[in-house]
Amino acid sequence: MAYQTGNSTQSDKEVVIIGAGIGGLTFALALHRVGIPCRIYESVSEIKPLGVGLNLLPHAMKELAGLGLEEQLLAKGRETREYSFFTSHGQLVHREPRGKFAGYAWPQVSIHRGDLQMTLLQAVHERLGSDVIHLGQRCVRVEQDDGSATVYLVDSSTGLALPSVRAKTVVACDGVHSAIRKQFHPAEAKPRYQGSTQWRGVTRAKPFMSGASMAYVGTYRTGKLITYPIRDNIDGQGTQLINWVIEYAKPEEEERDWNRKGRVEDFIHLFEDCHFDWLDIPKMLRAADAVYEYPMVDQDPLAFWTVGCVTLLGDAAHPMMPRGSNGAAQAIIDATILAQLLATEDDSRSALKLYEQKRIKATGDVVLANREIAPDAILLVVEERTAGKPFDRIEDVISQDELQEWQERYKRVAGFDADTLRASGESN
Repeated sequence: MAYQTGNSTQSDKEVVIIGAGIGGLTFALALHRVGIPCRIYESVSEIKPLGVGLNLLPHAMKELAGLGLEEQLLAKGRETREYSFFTSHGQLVHREPRGKFAGYAWPQVSIHRGDLQMTLLQAVHERLGSDVIHLGQRCVRVEQDDGSATVYLVDSSTGLALPSVRAKTVVACDGVHSAIRKQFHPAEAKPRYQGSTQWRGVTRAKPFMSGASMAYVGTYRTGKLITYPIRDNIDGQGTQLINWVIEYAKPEEEERDWNRKGRVEDFIHLFEDCHFDWLDIPKMLRAADAVYEYPMVDQDPLAFWTVGCVTLLGDAAHPMMPRGSNGAAQAIIDATILAQLLATEDDSRSALKLYEQKRIKATGDVVLANREIAPDAILLVVEERTAGKPFDRIEDVISQDELQEWQERYKRVAGFDADTLRASGESN
């Protein structure tokens, strides 16, 4: 059996992917690995290396290494050696190694989001061919019958209808504004605003600490900074591209838009006195190439992702606050699990349901964990116990066992604790 789409005939197992972001491109590569053809429909007319930095934790790197991309990603990003937590006064609360430096089989890689997406895109072009991606076509809805789904598309620039496409399996990887998510859940509550806003940027600067360190400073109540390098030696003289994120309590709720420009003047006053021996924070912030503003929002976990032969993946399925470095990771894991199930299950609809069963609670737990027990939330605990004042000894405020358990608890929820990853590696 085959379906006619435009002027071409498509095979029975072909998957239509909506969206060429990190989830969609990873899913295409995972499908190719198991011999399932696909086509991708993307709303933008040109895929550009946009965004700022993100972290690929060991569970994400395990999946990307399985797709043959570890070497390329290490070359483009920076392998993270450690991460550290400091109070707003610059006092060290906790430090621990990361990735292979912590004994994992896979590294943690800090990387520019655009570098990750373009690495995935290049791999799709090389392995699947450039004709599998159809740009400038936005999905507006999907309809189904007993045997297939029909995806309705419009031209992104004009809004005019384009020829629809059919397939036995459709996977929506079209992000937080997914049209298919809205179709499946028309009465869903609007995004949940936590009450704080992020400003994100990158700065060209000399390395700080080990040159491969990730640092958290302060809390969102008084101004929080997360910073780490995402490109190394960009000028042949040791300069790095440093990613930084500011989070601060702000009552106004605004629309999600990663491309909204921000201003250093909106938050620089929070860090004017943060001239530490390992980093001059105000100097770094003022030297930013660009600043982007984003409200801290997520959405409550859904009751279901799958209807018939259509399902959701990545941010379309489980938009979460950007804490704990897990948004991209969970999309990557979605992609490889779903591809494997489509390859091993006789019926694609059964594969989609199994995928939902495996992933819906796991990702929902991460969404909820990012609200309360993300790794850096330990700084809120310290701030509350010290009333925001400097301490003499961290051991008088919080024990090393409590600090370690806080980190391990989040790793277990997110699926990258050492035991879980060791077991998953042995089962492959």
